[in-house]
Amino acid sequence: MRSPNSAYLRFLAVAYAALLSIAPGAPAPVSAADDPLGPAVEASRKTRDEKQLQSLKAQLEQMIAQNPNDAGLYLDLAKVQEYILDVYEMRKDKMAAGEAVDKAIDAAQRSIQLNDKSGDAHSLLADLYGRKISLGNAMFAGPKFGPKVKEENAKSMALDDKNPRVWASLGRQYLMTPKMFGGDVPKAIESFQKSLAFDTSQDETWVWLAKAFQKQGDTSKAREAVQTRLVIESGISLGPDDRRELGEIGEEFGL
Repeated sequence: MRSPNSAYLRFLAVAYAALLSIAPGAPAPVSAADDPLGPAVEASRKTRDEKQLQSLKAQLEQMIAQNPNDAGLYLDLAKVQEYILDVYEMRKDKMAAGEAVDKAIDAAQRSIQLNDKSGDAHSLLADLYGRKISLGNAMFAGPKFGPKVKEENAKSMALDDKNPRVWASLGRQYLMTPKMFGGDVPKAIESFQKSLAFDTSQDETWVWLAKAFQKQGDTSKAREAVQTRLVIESGISLGPDDRRELGEIGEEFGL
């Protein structure tokens, strides 16, 4: 007999199976005082609702028109553009996704021009350069943008080596780069684990850690990483039967 938690855990498993195929960048900490739209940006990250994202984009563009020297607004705009990119990728609209990543890069670069001491901004720009590689022809895009990913991550690490986003972005660099160009799965795993040591609540970083374990061939640890995130996300106190069923659900969805 299934436990009362079963349906919810199954729903979360489906959601995280989808995240494993997308897994965009990890969220950055938000301060409502310094960033009035921060909570709305974070909410849009979780939903990837296109209508909500387009509304936020319009609000940010209006605020930037009134405050053109606010680096934080450009950083928020870059995040929103990246989430819009995710929507287009899920829709398999490669042309629109390419336009979205270019706009996100422009906004992140403008944020850095106004404040080059932000580890978050450099990490986001590194992730966006990585997205350029995945959207383009890797043979040509890799040599062009790969060094930029490495450069931006080095800058962010020098600025803020206790920032969970900085470590998560470095992990993506190691995971997504071909081995002959410096890719290193064990270093990716180590970076994601360091990121989570600073902030265990990063849902997408748990997914990236699972992807790294999958690439290493350690299915058990990959499943454990996703299950850990599912348990945290659910907020449910799980008994032995729930945990056994969660493992069965994970196997069903390839987690």
